[in-house]
Amino acid sequence: MTTTPNPGDTRGIDATAIASNRNAGSTENTAAPVQIHSIVGGLVGNMIEWYDFLAYSIFSIYFAKSFFPSDKPTVQLMNTAAIAAVGYLARPLGSWLVGLYADRRGRKSALTWSVMTMCVGSLMIAVTPSYATIGVFAPIMLILARLLQGLSMGGEYGTSATYLSEIAPAHRRGFYLGFLQVSVVAGQLVALALMLVMQNVLFTSEQIEHWGWRIPFVIGGALALFALYMRRNVTETEAFKHNAQQAGPSVTQEMLKHWRQIVLAIGITIGGTVCFYTYTVYMQKYLVNSVGLSKETSTLISAGALLLYMPLQPLFGLASDIFGRRPVLICFGLCCTLFSVPLFTALSHTNDPLIAFLLSFTGLVMLSGFTSVHMLVKTELFPVRIRALAVGLPYALSTAILGGTTEFVALRFKASGHERYFYWYVTAWAAVSLLVYLRMPETHSRKITA
Repeated sequence: MTTTPNPGDTRGIDATAIASNRNAGSTENTAAPVQIHSIVGGLVGNMIEWYDFLAYSIFSIYFAKSFFPSDKPTVQLMNTAAIAAVGYLARPLGSWLVGLYADRRGRKSALTWSVMTMCVGSLMIAVTPSYATIGVFAPIMLILARLLQGLSMGGEYGTSATYLSEIAPAHRRGFYLGFLQVSVVAGQLVALALMLVMQNVLFTSEQIEHWGWRIPFVIGGALALFALYMRRNVTETEAFKHNAQQAGPSVTQEMLKHWRQIVLAIGITIGGTVCFYTYTVYMQKYLVNSVGLSKETSTLISAGALLLYMPLQPLFGLASDIFGRRPVLICFGLCCTLFSVPLFTALSHTNDPLIAFLLSFTGLVMLSGFTSVHMLVKTELFPVRIRALAVGLPYALSTAILGGTTEFVALRFKASGHERYFYWYVTAWAAVSLLVYLRMPETHSRKITA
């Protein structure tokens, strides 16, 4: 049951703004037909953009030599990794630009431009000549391409979440938004699967290093064109069309008016961001460096756990439709606060691949309480006029500052001989967000069209 905070509520957000929009589902058309083709268009585009963005990191071990002349492979990879970081640093700017465009010109238009930008970035990487051919212009072109990818990805996730929340039926928003995270993991797995096929079936290492590394980016560009076609045929949301007809304050004024919700959105995100990069991105390296498993076994464990993790997202989202968003988030925060240290401690004391798989998957189950609903909760915090920008920007900033540094922090603790401190680092950030979840209002019944 949803309650309206009183004027003296100390939960730290604009209670009046939330309460004024929290009309029960009876005032919103929950029987509206599901725009399946529009939902699919949004999800497929998001999956392809994540594939394009992550393909850079996955295949960088092969194309580093083409762009950076050096007899030291480590130096080449460091230079390539530095350019990869450009993509992450560009994400907050992309979130601002694309989110602002989405709030002014429409979700459909913004998503179309987003996937078009990713297409250009991927094709630029695919066709850029090597350093041996054009000299210093090769890494410059690579930087520009990665910048375009970062701008695109920065605006994609928040705008996709906004679009899907507004197009989905009100009583099943959690279920449909759960598929957004499915598309993220699917993009990662598709890029990884392509690499495995190229390595073990199609080419030799020399062929991939010489020219084969360009194939994933050609495929990415072609897939982005397909996503562009699909998104040109999706419908604009009724929420945006209704809001576009009404006058109101500027986006900047509206953002300042909702600063408490923006701070709340950051608080919702920080713990989950650290946990996400810990249990997905860093876990594979942890299984190799700390548990002592082989790279091949660790890759199989991570891939298998991610495959089982994907269908959990709409299920957790459905649970939020039934029980509310707060209980699902609290479940995540409580589990990661209480069990992160025991889980990693148990992992560090096993050499059994099956036990390592079960523990890794357990971490992903806990994480699902966050990844399935956090973007939806943020869309329900903000009015239509600033929703895409206000949802995407806090997420992009949190990811750039905390998510992107999680692996570095973990490795620094390990190098110093105090790896156990990292377990408590993850726990501490999960606990911070848990406090936010315990104090925040329920957003489940908010009218998304407001």
